[in-house]
Amino acid sequence: MDERWQYLSVLVVCLLLTAPLEYLGAGVYRRFDAVARTLLPVVVLFGAWDLVAIARGHWTFSERFTLGFALPGGMPVEEALFFMVIPLCALLTYEAVRSVVVPRPEDVRWVRNT
Repeated sequence: MDERWQYLSVLVVCLLLTAPLEYLGAGVYRRFDAVARTLLPVVVLFGAWDLVAIARGHWTFSERFTLGFALPGGMPVEEALFFMVIPLCALLTYEAVRSVVVPRPEDVRWVRNT
């Protein structure tokens, strides 16, 4: 495999490994609005942080392991996708575990009915 595809390949594998969790009752992909509201702050905050770090030279990205397409500010497309894919995979995992584990009422006294 061409090394330029490595970063993107890792993201695809993460999505493929967590995709079956949708069918365990997670229902994450069926709640687009909730997912968008969850991911938006992550993408904005960490995207801005990344852009500042890139501008200051705190970190760089190897063209050897990325496709070479960069967003304004020099952030590789794969890095921007990272901020969407990894939180989405975490959300899928969390929701799948939550749907399988039935909490005891005394463990969730602080949770309001939603």
